[in-house]
Amino acid sequence: MNLPTWLWLGGDWAPVQATAAVPGVSVTARAVPASARWVMGDGSVVVCRGPGTPYTAGNDPAAPSPDCGHTYRVSSAGKPGEVFAVSVAVSWTVTWAGAGTGGAFPGLTTTGGAAFRVAESQALVTGGG
Repeated sequence: MNLPTWLWLGGDWAPVQATAAVPGVSVTARAVPASARWVMGDGSVVVCRGPGTPYTAGNDPAAPSPDCGHTYRVSSAGKPGEVFAVSVAVSWTVTWAGAGTGGAFPGLTTTGGAAFRVAESQALVTGGG
């Protein structure tokens, strides 16, 4: 607890496009990831505008993520399974065009989840020095 938690999504954070066609008509849909909304299980919500930066072994463990992170202030002790249930919803901007017209699909999201165990450690200082 009180150490930064880096949040990131694996895979491609890139537009996806597909076209469907029948003789004489085709329609193309394009989906662009817009944001990731993390519900951290401790009452906090973090919104990131990209996939986040993966933590690697060479990074300072006390340094916050440069673009998508959270710091837990309480432990997960006493929660079901002794963990914080974390969910993420990626919002997509989806548009389509074809047959001389086009539009948008509102509110499309993909979701995922994880469980984070957050422990508390305490230091004992002795010697009064």
